[in-house]
Amino acid sequence: MDNMLTFAITVFTGFFAIANPITNMTIFLTLTEGADKQTKRSINKRATFIAFIIVTIFVLLGTFIFEMFQISIPAFKIAGGILVFFVGFEMLQSKKSNVKHIKDVDIDENIAVSPLAIPIISGPGTIVTAMNFSSNASNIKIVIVILMFGLLCFLTFLTFRISDLVVKKIGNNVISVIGKIMGLIISIIGTGMVIQGIKISFNLAA
Repeated sequence: MDNMLTFAITVFTGFFAIANPITNMTIFLTLTEGADKQTKRSINKRATFIAFIIVTIFVLLGTFIFEMFQISIPAFKIAGGILVFFVGFEMLQSKKSNVKHIKDVDIDENIAVSPLAIPIISGPGTIVTAMNFSSNASNIKIVIVILMFGLLCFLTFLTFRISDLVVKKIGNNVISVIGKIMGLIISIIGTGMVIQGIKISFNLAA
């Protein structure tokens, strides 16, 4: 039971660090600037729901994808870890991650799908993290991964909903600091993925 709880906390921390609702809140505000409350709520609901469906599909079909493209678990962990590390490194360097690059878009509900649902909430870094936690995992752990991302999506929904109030209260500078802390956590998680991949490749003790 303790192992499952520890696993759940680890999974949630990984998702939260990469798909950080607080950091993404400013992106949501920028994309929905000028929209009325009803439109913002509609975009918020669609974006978080679609992101959840996307990641769930990858979690459930992860093994099939591995087999179809003949991807080994160690190789995926190492490559995924490198990708996640550089996402965090870019955040530490105060750069916009390539994973979350945003282009100017019109204010309509289509932004709920792109860029909000993907790649902002369920971008490559999030998908890599989800598949990493669910690869070669038991059914219980796969369910935990899905539930933890569902919790992350729910928190994202709540954060987006109160985004205007939060920014007024704490300011953009505090959000920037939080983003850097998350960048450090992401880099550590990425490094851990690489270490796990190496250990599996060479049959090293945990």
